[in-house]
Amino acid sequence: MGSRLNADRGGSASSPLRIGIVGVGNISAQYFAELPRHAGVQIVAVADVDQGRADAVATERGVRSLTVDALLADPGVDLVLNLTIPAAHAEIARRALEAGKHVYGEKPLALTPEQAQPVLQLARDRGRRVGCAPDTVLGTGVQSARRALDDGRVGSPVAASVHWSAPGHELWHPSPAFYYQPGGGPLFDMGPYYLTSLVTLFGPVTRVSGTVRRSNRQRTVATGALAGEPVPVDVDTHITALLEHASGVTATVTMSFEVWATRAPLFEVYGTEGTIAVPDPNHFSQTGEVWTPESRQWMPLDDAAGFRDGGRGIGIVDLAEAIDEGRPHRASGELAFHVLEVMDAILRAGAEHAVVDIASTVERPDAVALR
Repeated sequence: MGSRLNADRGGSASSPLRIGIVGVGNISAQYFAELPRHAGVQIVAVADVDQGRADAVATERGVRSLTVDALLADPGVDLVLNLTIPAAHAEIARRALEAGKHVYGEKPLALTPEQAQPVLQLARDRGRRVGCAPDTVLGTGVQSARRALDDGRVGSPVAASVHWSAPGHELWHPSPAFYYQPGGGPLFDMGPYYLTSLVTLFGPVTRVSGTVRRSNRQRTVATGALAGEPVPVDVDTHITALLEHASGVTATVTMSFEVWATRAPLFEVYGTEGTIAVPDPNHFSQTGEVWTPESRQWMPLDDAAGFRDGGRGIGIVDLAEAIDEGRPHRASGELAFHVLEVMDAILRAGAEHAVVDIASTVERPDAVALR
């Protein structure tokens, strides 16, 4: 099977983009469920710091099991799917690029913009692609809401409101400590879904302000073998931010591990002629709603754009197609970097009681036709 690595230099790929996965924890099962549905991509190998786990997954899935070093060096791998812990995202991405491979990772792109910037520069220097989750925004949910917005269903957009909250992941996750360490918390864990959607809808963010805090609530693991163990908290657990987009739209964003119950709307867009209730960007295919003065009621949005019944990995599918077509891919490293800088700026704005300008910018990704 021929390599696809030279397609960015004007070639055309006749064989699937060959994917090697580094890190085969629970999230990898979702990629294994989605990617085999698409002819343009193929998972060929896996690796993990736990070699026994890699061997078991490889046997179950019918792919090769390699060490991490061997997978990164393997000439039969075109793209490394980086499913490691957030603290390792930048290192694995850098090593994959140095080996001449494309890379696609789970969010966030890195722990800080300073860690992420050299990854993007290396990709530019090597002529490789960097992609990053979330790709939920390519599903019919967010894409159909975008289509309604672009079609002028609610006039000109003025503002948006996002409120995601939960009492804490320790109530359901058997090993939740990493959610309360740098790279975790409600903003870095859930924020990328909503911030990426805001940029998809309204374009780049130019500056942010906000408040951050953490309560003195003592958290303990509720389920599994670690039940009753304390959970140290080293991140802010309630974040409220005000975002200003270059388009003029303002967005209020709340991300929290401190809310036991709420009736706040999850995600709404306010236009001069109506409101769009955007479906949860943590999912691919939920149905949004629109309210206008003409209808005077909430009306469901038909599926009008995006990947139908998409799952984790459609961002890689789009990346493979973009290589063939010579166009930018949508779940890009540049978009993920912009969102990472916004998250970092929100935390700094809250800590410093300041308004923080965003240095990076990014093109609003192209809409996805219904498919």
